[in-house]
Amino acid sequence: MNNFLSNLFPEESSIPEQYQLDSYLEQREYLINGTLRQWKGTLNPVASPVYIKSENKLSQKIIGSTPLLTKYEALEALDAAVAAYDLGHGAWPTMSVAKRIEHVENFLLAMRTKRADVVKLLMWEIGKSLKDSEKEFDRTCDYIVDTIKALKDQDKRAANLIEEQGFMAQIRRVPLGVALCMGPFNYPLNETFTTLIPALIMGNTVVFKPAKYGVLLIRPLLEAFRDSFPSGVINIIYGRGRDTVGALMETGKIDVFAFIGTNKGANELKRLHPKPHRLKSILGLDAKNPAIVLSDADLTNAVAECITGSLSFNGQRCTALKILFVHQSIVEEFTQRYLAELKKLKPGMPWDAGVGLTPLPEPGKTDYLKGLVDNAKLYGAKVLNENGGEILESFFYPAVLYPVNEKMNIYSEEQFGPVVPIVPFKDDDEPINYVVNSHFGQQVSLFGKDSKRLAKMMDAFVNQVGRINLNTQSQRGPDTFPFNGRKDSAEGTLSIADALRVFSIRTIVATKSTDKNKLIINNIIRNRESAFLSTDYII
Repeated sequence: MNNFLSNLFPEESSIPEQYQLDSYLEQREYLINGTLRQWKGTLNPVASPVYIKSENKLSQKIIGSTPLLTKYEALEALDAAVAAYDLGHGAWPTMSVAKRIEHVENFLLAMRTKRADVVKLLMWEIGKSLKDSEKEFDRTCDYIVDTIKALKDQDKRAANLIEEQGFMAQIRRVPLGVALCMGPFNYPLNETFTTLIPALIMGNTVVFKPAKYGVLLIRPLLEAFRDSFPSGVINIIYGRGRDTVGALMETGKIDVFAFIGTNKGANELKRLHPKPHRLKSILGLDAKNPAIVLSDADLTNAVAECITGSLSFNGQRCTALKILFVHQSIVEEFTQRYLAELKKLKPGMPWDAGVGLTPLPEPGKTDYLKGLVDNAKLYGAKVLNENGGEILESFFYPAVLYPVNEKMNIYSEEQFGPVVPIVPFKDDDEPINYVVNSHFGQQVSLFGKDSKRLAKMMDAFVNQVGRINLNTQSQRGPDTFPFNGRKDSAEGTLSIADALRVFSIRTIVATKSTDKNKLIINNIIRNRESAFLSTDYII
């Protein structure tokens, strides 16, 4: 056992009681058409990234299991969603905005009671620290609250009748149909719910498949979903994607595809749909966000932002800084300061106080990262930090690589983990050309003081990426800001307001502004004869 990491994994008895799992979590429940069904078939074991030490040996903790459903159960879930939508005539899509908000508020109330359960499972399933797990849960609840507020504001604006060029009309947003929602393992609650909740609240019916890792943490919320929404509105399935999701797409009955994962996975699934022009896609995909540290940058700030940006949650974020371009005149000082800050990051278990580095949940990930490091070494890079690239089972200690060049896989490949490539540059056109020629286009971070130089770079990037960050790390928030990407990084825009738009479409009722037509419109509104045409709004 590596001496540096020998005390990383705990003995069972040393885990604080409040963070221990009460028992093996055998899940057989799944939700279809308002009923929690019991699966009697094969189960998929859920392995934690946490290993347990016993007599100087390590064994991976198996914390539970989930149903390995087949395409038949997946298609049953789809049928339930299709029936609940009923070609737009179902109770949910025709329900008033106020009533749909009430259902979502009931869900949020029930969800909040499960905070401790979900936080604990976030730690055990994906190795997320206690602090970040709590933050993910609380941020998700805040997102739901803010989504409700944004929908009320939207509904209020839509309540007005407009008159233009001899026509009068009302424009409102209506649902798109049946949505398939799939989230990522790194934010299995928050990023999943940033598509799931807007899809539901706008009147779509949903088939929801949890992430490959971070799947058990949905279990505490199953009853809340069942009790808060009408039958068939939300259906939750489990199993291997190739056995379930492919069958759903092949039916052509999916109207909205919300997916956060790889562009390869998204492409493969979209190709299965027989009517691609009828499929609305909202995708959050790969990214290779660079930081560009100019010669006049405030190094204290740049290093602090780059440390957090590249290694928060072990670099397992689509918004992470995945390659650092540093001007050659300051690269030596930058790397020394970066390494000093890296030493302060504490390796440990998710529940350890002050922990900054935790085990990785993906099987085989440490071998993949080692391959990237070895490939970089082959083409001249060195691991700058002490113990960089050391591995113990599921734990990979960050490796800072320098100097990195275009011959290395890490230069263009998204590592999604704690490998930090640093590229020295002399001319500003070098990082500009990197971004322009990249397959990805999510974000870029610029660090410097010269406004003219920064402005030139901003102008070079505005048509390449979705967000340019000035003297700060790449990130998603605040949730009111648009979150998108270009090229292979995304399709559609997510923010609180944007998400409500992408899961809906504007529909208009219009007529010529004659006295007779005005009378008809007035009667419909005054007598509340239409759910759509109305001047009512939510206060």
